[in-house]
Amino acid sequence: MKIIADRNMPYAAEAFGTLGETVIMDGRALTAAEVRDADILAIRSTTQVNAALLDGSRVRFVGTATIGTDHMDIPYLESHGIGWCFSPGCNANSVSEYFTAALLHLAVTHGFSLAGKTVGVIGVGNVGSRVVAKARALGMTVLMNDPPRQRAARAAGHDAEAAEFVDLPTLLAAADIVTVHVPMEKGGSDPTFHLADGTFFARMRPGAIFINAARGAVVDSPALLAAIDSGKLAHVVLDTWEGEPGGYRDDLLGRVDIATPHIAGHSFEGKVGGTEMVYRAVCAFIGQPPVWTAEGNLPPPPVPQISLDAQGLATEAVLHGIVHQVYDIMGDDARMRQRPPEVAKAAHFDHLRKNYPMRREFRFTEVACEHATPELHESLPALGFRLAP
Repeated sequence: MKIIADRNMPYAAEAFGTLGETVIMDGRALTAAEVRDADILAIRSTTQVNAALLDGSRVRFVGTATIGTDHMDIPYLESHGIGWCFSPGCNANSVSEYFTAALLHLAVTHGFSLAGKTVGVIGVGNVGSRVVAKARALGMTVLMNDPPRQRAARAAGHDAEAAEFVDLPTLLAAADIVTVHVPMEKGGSDPTFHLADGTFFARMRPGAIFINAARGAVVDSPALLAAIDSGKLAHVVLDTWEGEPGGYRDDLLGRVDIATPHIAGHSFEGKVGGTEMVYRAVCAFIGQPPVWTAEGNLPPPPVPQISLDAQGLATEAVLHGIVHQVYDIMGDDARMRQRPPEVAKAAHFDHLRKNYPMRREFRFTEVACEHATPELHESLPALGFRLAP
């Protein structure tokens, strides 16, 4: 059996090598000729899986180590008897930590407090639910919008759960911060293509903050740029870009506060989790018990412990200092903006993703904090850090 795996999947050779011949390749550059004699494809979102890639091949299973599937022609796969899987939740915690780092940076840099603000979370699945938890850990009030979940709760007779969600106009009118965590859907009962359009931004509160770490085309780029230029939005954080990797707008890049190259979910654990989920799905497909696991194979964290004295310091300033040591989000921003003029935008964007520095999640860092307030003692573990005894 021959397996082709994306080189951006950690431990792909070790995991899939237990099942057969494994070839590691550049996922975005995969061609029909290269996959023709493969049985299994293990990919990420940079590979477009469709008839152009698979017609005439012997591929019988495709697994993506991502939470999204808009790069896969699922009707084609199913009509041709090709099995498939995705990796829901594998990087959910990573995205929620990106959200945390972004908001703490904005708050400390621009001199406002997050505590007491209202955040509107659009899409409350694996990622959005983690974002909700982080927002509450930062002392924010949360409004949730998720029509599919609300309908499902009502259909199941869970009226109290359904009542936890609000409609989109209500959320936009009330939220100081709006963050989007929806899949990319052009059709169906809940399309998300250009969900954030001119009407969306017009409904937002003046001076609000907008974050998109979902899919680039969820946002209408000209409408977002107009909302920034008009002063409607105070701050914008973009991790996903309409037209990425090379078609994003330079004028929009120049106007947002934090710009990153679709790496919110790129914690090391998030990527390893995707590898493991696809590996287990392939094992199930071929009827072979899994023998490889990521447990015990992870390297030691770069920042195993942080010690500090919080006496006299504001809680959010302390949290920002701790988070910054584990994840420097502005380093990601700087690398995206520092594109050499001779390097094409798409090549630069892909290079940053493929060569992303190791980012470990908060749970691998223990914090020893003297003179910590009760509020800080509650916030740190709620955000994922371990407290020293």
